[in-house]
Amino acid sequence: MKQIILEHIENELLVDELDEKLESDTDLLGSAILDSLGMVQLISFVENKFEIKVNPEDMVIENFMTVDDIVNFINTKQ
Repeated sequence: MKQIILEHIENELLVDELDEKLESDTDLLGSAILDSLGMVQLISFVENKFEIKVNPEDMVIENFMTVDDIVNFINTKQ
């Protein structure tokens, strides 16, 4: 699951090229890896790929700050 999300971000959503490898604990928002549109696209990808529903109350930074956070969030929804 983690690798699928990392690859999707690297291949589809990066705003700019990274100087270093994207890790599962990299801050996606604070380091400007994803902009707001990228985050919306990532949430849509997560919903479709992992067959979960992200409710408005789930859209908090704690659930989507890092890939590790996203994986933990998905695990709570499945």
